[in-house]
Amino acid sequence: MTRELLELFYGFDCRVLQKVNHHFDKKLLNLFFRLVTRLGGADLTIASTLILILLSSGEAKLTAISSALALSASHIPVHILKEVLPRRRPYVKIEKTKTHENPLQDPSFPSGHTTAIFSVVIPYTLYVPHLSIFLIPLAISVGISRIYLGLHYPSDALAGALLGTLTGVTTFFILCS
Repeated sequence: MTRELLELFYGFDCRVLQKVNHHFDKKLLNLFFRLVTRLGGADLTIASTLILILLSSGEAKLTAISSALALSASHIPVHILKEVLPRRRPYVKIEKTKTHENPLQDPSFPSGHTTAIFSVVIPYTLYVPHLSIFLIPLAISVGISRIYLGLHYPSDALAGALLGTLTGVTTFFILCS
């Protein structure tokens, strides 16, 4: 029974990936998702948290520190999960998955980019809830970009979003409440 459920879930995961990745050849979407995916990358997430720590004070500074700690803390389980559950990336496993040149070679589960962006933005949405109108769609766009680019299954992005959210909420409440 468990194996059958896993196969059903994997089939669903693959179908969703193919529906999203099917649009890879559309120039504007490709440009948008290639740009948005960088927002979850190490360079921008680390730089943005450090800049916000340096430029802020008071509660805003604590929120920035919370964001930086969440970013750091979230990548420990990401690394462990990639080692323990070395899931091959969709472009390797699913025929006709489109991706860019020189794709990633490490395991796909969970999505590190999605984890990073959620861990960075969640403390700010808790500090200033009105920011969630902008930050949550931005974070979701990073997750979708990873699927669109053929680098992650939807469940990889969902796991990253949950992991990033959990670490963001935890660090915010430890530091800021």
